[in-house]
Amino acid sequence: MIIAPSLLASDYTRFGREVERADRSGADWLHLDIMDGHFVPNISFGPELVRAIRPLTKMFFDVHLMCSRPQILIEPFAKAGANEITVHVELHQQVTSLIWKIKSLGKKVGLAINPPTAISLVQPYLDQIDLLLVMTVNPGFGGQEFIHETLPKIQQAEAWRRERKLSYRIEVDGGLNYQTVAECARAGADTFVSGTTLFGAHNLKAAVKKMRKIVNANDPALADLKV
Repeated sequence: MIIAPSLLASDYTRFGREVERADRSGADWLHLDIMDGHFVPNISFGPELVRAIRPLTKMFFDVHLMCSRPQILIEPFAKAGANEITVHVELHQQVTSLIWKIKSLGKKVGLAINPPTAISLVQPYLDQIDLLLVMTVNPGFGGQEFIHETLPKIQQAEAWRRERKLSYRIEVDGGLNYQTVAECARAGADTFVSGTTLFGAHNLKAAVKKMRKIVNANDPALADLKV
C-alpha cells in the first residue's frame, strides 16, 4: 500500500519546506500533477520545479502528465528526477510510443484514465505498465468531489490484474479523504493520492498515519487476517 501526498495541494509559497514536510510524514511517494492548460484547463509545474526539489528528499516521485503533447516532456521530467511517469489512455494512438519512450529512459510507466472514459480502453496495455491510475475526479483542479461512479472501474482493474496474474499497481487520485479512501481500498486500489486531506492537515504525519490505518482496515487482501 502506497500513500502519496499531492504537491498540487501544498503551500506554493514554500515548496521546499512542503517537500521536506512530506518527507518527514512517513508517506511513501510524492505525487506531482503536471498540467499544460490544454489537455486540462489549468497549468501547474514544469520539470525545473522537479529538478529543484529532487535533492530535498529520496521519496519516489510519481509524475502524472495531464498534457496533450507528453512526448516533449517525458525526457525533461525523467532527467529532472521523476521515478515514474504516467500518461493518459485518452491520447489513443500515441499511447504505445509513449510507453516505449518512458521505458527507454529507465522509468516506471503509469497509464491514467479519466472518469468518462471506458475502462476497456486500458486493456491492451495492462501487461506493459507498472501502474494504472483511475482518476476519481475530472482532472485539472484540486479539491474536487469524489465521483463514486468510478468505483466499478477500480473493481474491474483489480479483477483483470488477478485474472491475468499481472502486477501493476492500482492508483486512485481525486477527492480522496478518510471516507473515500476506504471505499477505494475496498474496491481494490493499493496506491492512494491525496492532496487537500493530507497537505491541508496541520500535522501531515498524523494525517498520513490515519489514512494508512483506514486503508489497512479496508484492504480485502487482509480480510482473512482480521478477527
